[in-house]
Amino acid sequence: MFLNSVVLILQEILEAALLISVLLVFMRLRCIRPFWIIAAIAAGSAGAYFFALQMASISEWFDYMGQEAVNASIQLTMLLILATFVAQNPGATHSTSKPQKDLRIIICTLLLVALSLTREGSEVFIYISGVIGHPSHAQPTLTGSGIGAGIGISAGVLIYYGLLGLPTKWIALSGLLLLSLVGGNMTSQATQLLTQADWLPYSKILWDSSDGLPENSILGHLLYALFGYEATPSLLQVFSYIAGMLLIYLCAHLGSRKVSFSTDQKTTDHNASVNR
Repeated sequence: MFLNSVVLILQEILEAALLISVLLVFMRLRCIRPFWIIAAIAAGSAGAYFFALQMASISEWFDYMGQEAVNASIQLTMLLILATFVAQNPGATHSTSKPQKDLRIIICTLLLVALSLTREGSEVFIYISGVIGHPSHAQPTLTGSGIGAGIGISAGVLIYYGLLGLPTKWIALSGLLLLSLVGGNMTSQATQLLTQADWLPYSKILWDSSDGLPENSILGHLLYALFGYEATPSLLQVFSYIAGMLLIYLCAHLGSRKVSFSTDQKTTDHNASVNR
């Protein structure tokens, strides 16, 4: 039970830690104070507790496919919010940022943190409450969960400072790459859940890497948390993963082009006024 608790809690915490760390890096680039994130963490923790308490009744929705449908909805909602976030060109420095875009970035980040903690935190609450009812399992479960949570949070801190330690021009690019992988992971997980609920058709398995790297191994759990690793992905999952990555990339590209166009237009107007 100890090792299972470490791995399972680490997986859940790491998924949220990766996203939150990258978002905080972009906040740092914008010189936005992250004090408000405490409210997002509180809202996410409360949402996770409420979601876990209601999971039994939620599971009965949609012909007993409520859990899959709700989790998929959360993932897709987060994907759209993430696309909106990168469209605000969050990698721009504070000197070139606009107050209205900073506000949108703060709102998107708050929602992403709250929803991420709601989803991942509910899994933690459900797991611990299910195991802790057995007295013999309580101590190893709590100890393993604490260690797993500590490792996950530490990994998030390492990601945060690792990104900030890069040369300035690479910070935003690396952050956007990680966010595109997160977007692909969200879309792939949503596709898998909707397929399990029979809301999407089953498609053929593209490959099977379970012999070399099984999903239930420690490395498999870590890669799933970070990049959505699947040993036997379906065609639809792979397609949705690529589509999610492309959506994030295209929104970021359009956001940066819009900023460049606005800057060029201001320069042209300024030069025209000077020439007069």
